[in-house]
Amino acid sequence: MAEFTPESFKKELLNILGYWEKYAIDNKNGGFYGRVNYENEGIADAPRAVVITSRILWTFSMAQRLLKDPKYMKIADRAFQDLSIHFIDAKYGGVFWSTDGNSKPLEMKKQIYGNAFAIYGLSEYYRATNFPPALERAKELFHVIEKHAFDPVHGGYMEAFARDWSETDDYILSKSPWNKSMNTHLHLVEAYTNLYRVWPDKTLKKQTAAMLHAILDHIVNKETNRMELFFNKKWESKEKIISYGHDIEASWLLFETAEVLKDETLLAKARKQCILMAGAASTGLSADGALNYEYDPETKHTKTERSWWVAAEQLVGFYNAYQLTGKKDFKVKAARSWDYIDSKFIDKERGEWFGAVKEDGTQIHGDKVTFWKCPYHNARACMEMWKRLEQKH
Repeated sequence: MAEFTPESFKKELLNILGYWEKYAIDNKNGGFYGRVNYENEGIADAPRAVVITSRILWTFSMAQRLLKDPKYMKIADRAFQDLSIHFIDAKYGGVFWSTDGNSKPLEMKKQIYGNAFAIYGLSEYYRATNFPPALERAKELFHVIEKHAFDPVHGGYMEAFARDWSETDDYILSKSPWNKSMNTHLHLVEAYTNLYRVWPDKTLKKQTAAMLHAILDHIVNKETNRMELFFNKKWESKEKIISYGHDIEASWLLFETAEVLKDETLLAKARKQCILMAGAASTGLSADGALNYEYDPETKHTKTERSWWVAAEQLVGFYNAYQLTGKKDFKVKAARSWDYIDSKFIDKERGEWFGAVKEDGTQIHGDKVTFWKCPYHNARACMEMWKRLEQKH
């Protein structure tokens, strides 16, 4: 069994950071590779996403804040410059969705999901540096989101817009009329929470609390204690597919938001619901201790692939449920999650984590860095477990 100690998680965090420092930086074209293959070769012409750039910014800012190492500061600075120069839209506000391999704008639509991660990264960079322009840019993104994406009638936030913030019916992950999503709200409330840590603005607090209420009241199904995925403006749900990874991730992120806001009523509401969500997510566990990816109640089909990000989130989610309840069963689930990660996901030869593992435990030898695969889920999980276990001792 893998050691379940602060030191083991800190060690793996350092391993992940070391991988990205060594293989993800594009010294020729600037910024970071949009793709690094299984052989750890950077692909120069791969598109680059604002999501991965912002997540690199968050990860290395977090590392600098906690570990105080100049090499992490250097990478955080690089990510901040990359985001500021190549992704922020100086004309219309907000951030572009993607650039090409030479950092030229590629997809210029305003996806709120992407803007959320830009706020997340910028606010963490400010936490690490106290550099005023980082906070100002995060605040500008907050204001532009509130101006264009907030729904004052039904609450919550619209999914996406054209570059000039006019309406669009193509939301990347869905299409009209399904113009609100679980995924965007989960990560926008996460971003607003981190921004509130460094900017305790009354309007920001009000909107963050309102969004948390919207998630708990509209996105979480009270009968199943699971989140539904896509909605129209009136919060009418499109489908009932269960995303086990998002449910367990939300079970600790939503509680974190309530903690940061210091609203006792909201905290009690979130605590109760988040414990129920962790319990519901547990039904997606297989005998090997890993969560299946998703389940469709209509077709009765289970997607049994294990994903790197789901594994990372179940580790923190189940341990958080243990901290909230004292129930040892949740701690056992967290420990088994780490065992599975250590034996199946961590690539001890080439570094980083495999992106996916088959139900039979066979690793899928795909790219190590992609448009979506980044150091955010696994580095954050290791950081969370390191700090939580350290505080316990």
